[in-house]
Amino acid sequence: MDAGEVVGWVKSSYSGVENACVEWAPDHLASYGTVPLRDSKDPGGPALAFDAAAWTAFIDAIKAGDFDA
Repeated sequence: MDAGEVVGWVKSSYSGVENACVEWAPDHLASYGTVPLRDSKDPGGPALAFDAAAWTAFIDAIKAGDFDA
């Protein structure tokens, strides 16, 4: 996915102040059925696109602590 074609990027609320962040475009889901995710340090670079089921599973895993160190 070309990140430049997506509008409405939002920085993750879990991102730190040093700009080591991810951004996502929540409004993209309603129009295209996917949630794009990109590296905030490379806004013109590539983006990953998750379908709704994969995105929901990812968020549920985060909330369950599956990725905690």
